[in-house]
Amino acid sequence: MIILRNSEELKTWIERHRSSGKTIGFVPTMGALHEGHISLVRQSKLENDVTIVSVFVNPTQFNNPEDLKKYPRTEEADGQLLEQAGVEVVFFPTVETIYPEGQKSTHFNFQGIENQMEGKFRPGHFDGVATVVQKFFEIVQPDRAYFGEKDFQQLRIIQELVKQKRLPLQIVPVAIMRESDGLAMSSRNTRLSQDMRKEAPNIYQILQKAKVFLEDHSVEETKEFVSEAFSKTKLKLEYFEIADESTLESVSTNSDSRKIRGFIAVFADDIRLIDNISLN
Repeated sequence: MIILRNSEELKTWIERHRSSGKTIGFVPTMGALHEGHISLVRQSKLENDVTIVSVFVNPTQFNNPEDLKKYPRTEEADGQLLEQAGVEVVFFPTVETIYPEGQKSTHFNFQGIENQMEGKFRPGHFDGVATVVQKFFEIVQPDRAYFGEKDFQQLRIIQELVKQKRLPLQIVPVAIMRESDGLAMSSRNTRLSQDMRKEAPNIYQILQKAKVFLEDHSVEETKEFVSEAFSKTKLKLEYFEIADESTLESVSTNSDSRKIRGFIAVFADDIRLIDNISLN
């Protein structure tokens, strides 16, 4: 496995392999890697000749400076995990490499999907996400890029970015990886106290119950059901939305004619966790 920190070196490596007809899979990450990330790597290795992983904690997508400061950075462990997974190249760029003219985001219009849910609660977040992903796509120019469905809204933003910019690559969604107790794998899980780690599986359990509840109840009743369920836990519900998978707009009725999904954000003490579930 090769570790590169310079974008020009990475481009040279890519050009050499592309000229010999090899396909390139790309997995962008913010490090603190876990089995969820490795599932993206495995999918990429199945579908491409070489796989490149970037590890970069992107400052422009954090609307909370404290969250950026506390975000786990585990470069050595990440490198070992990626080597074991058979990754060909890991790209560890500096902030200056990605933002040579200062840490600024481009403003995007994604047909309103950037204003729903996470967009409401984290102003500027998706401008930061789209900015950094576009920069990585320009450097790597992959055939396929892999994103987990845990950040489903982010996945939709990236799909829209590729469509708008007419980028010649395929975005491949990968299913959520969960711990044995159902908690969606996340780099933030390592920051949970022992007490909150025991509480956190309630998130997925309540989502599953909401899916069943919605079969015989209205959207509004289901939202109330979820709110009441969380009031009996030590977790604090920030939002629960039932939304159209394509537009991410909230729905008021359950309809078989469109795909809908339940989206949730919860605080476990000061640690914010998100999850989602297909509802039909």
